[in-house]
Amino acid sequence: MRKIFLPAAGFLLITLLASVAFYSFYFKASYSRPMHMSTVSDSTESTFFKFTVNALDGTPVSLEQYKGKKIIVLNTASECGFTPQYADWQQFYEENKEFVVVLGFPCNDFGGQEPGSAGEIQSFCQKNYGVTFPMFEKVQVKGDQKSPVYQWLTDPAQNGWNSEEPSWNFCKYLLDENGHLTHYFKSGVKPSSEAFLEAMGM
Repeated sequence: MRKIFLPAAGFLLITLLASVAFYSFYFKASYSRPMHMSTVSDSTESTFFKFTVNALDGTPVSLEQYKGKKIIVLNTASECGFTPQYADWQQFYEENKEFVVVLGFPCNDFGGQEPGSAGEIQSFCQKNYGVTFPMFEKVQVKGDQKSPVYQWLTDPAQNGWNSEEPSWNFCKYLLDENGHLTHYFKSGVKPSSEAFLEAMGM
């Protein structure tokens, strides 16, 4: 029986294509609320505005103050390959903050890439990326100990449809002006990404 040897170039091409497919699925996938699910009559989602969370300086912040704006919730980290997205989301926030707010929740759940204290996180964000969008105390975003906000974001019984937990740092949840969860985006999606802009109606 003849042995078939795959040329090195062919093997490299297949490996590259497989890597691209994996990256696209694991880091760039997005999910949206099914079209048949109404956001008008479902009262469960309004509970997003009932949460009060602590800012990095420990000050309690009621999420109700963001009602009337589109809300982007992202889990952040200071030592991640996606950390430069701080600059992308800061620019997007600055350019659109009259109708959009970005809420950053540091977490150390993925590779221990957010080991710092609240003060260290705040200093890092401001010094390196000039972050002015609201940042909150470090939380857990997956597993049994996830914060109440992330319990809501990942429980269909509370948000109406989504069960996806963050798969890595800098995953995004998009909510409309009334606090209804409409989309979930994985880490590789940026403000300039076509899927995100389409979800924003931009």
